[in-house]
Amino acid sequence: MLGSHLLLAVGRIPNTQDLGLDQAGIVTDERGYIVVDDELRTNVPGIWALGDCNGRGAFTHTSYNDYEIVADNLLKGDHRRVSDRIQTYALFIDPPLGRCGMRDADIRKSGRHALVAKYPMERVGRAVEKGETQGFIKVAVDADTKQILGAVILGTGGDEVIHILLDMMYAKAPYTTIQRAMHIHPTVAEFLPTILSKLQPFT
Repeated sequence: MLGSHLLLAVGRIPNTQDLGLDQAGIVTDERGYIVVDDELRTNVPGIWALGDCNGRGAFTHTSYNDYEIVADNLLKGDHRRVSDRIQTYALFIDPPLGRCGMRDADIRKSGRHALVAKYPMERVGRAVEKGETQGFIKVAVDADTKQILGAVILGTGGDEVIHILLDMMYAKAPYTTIQRAMHIHPTVAEFLPTILSKLQPFT
């Protein structure tokens, strides 16, 4: 099937120019994003900036998490920080993509001793059963701490299964926890222990 149009979107500009930020004395950066600290406070006491306007994420889930951080800090005396959250997102394409944590470039830059495994979806029973074998699962772990550094799942269920790995990252649990887990058959998630038993040195 041929396409007739190509839609390309590059970059985002915050819609902050008509908020009267200059009158309130609120500082913005060179692109118009409201400058905030790690708890989403602006430079003006009593004013916080949440969502797309602060440049700390451009997703519904990051915006809602901004609210959770500010609400818990204000109402519960917590000290939640933006820097504590792990970057994650999904692309609801066909097949769907789920990603969390560090990318290959981030791992290389960090200088960590890492291990990685990558397997095609055509080897995942559930994908074969559904006739949706495009894509792959890739997981990187720290060889010393055994914590998961990042993962990509491009394939059926990838936008959901990625949360298993994301939650393990928040728990700071070793990858061996999943590697030794028993998962339900036939699912995409059941292949994670197999993948994590095939880790090789990251190059």
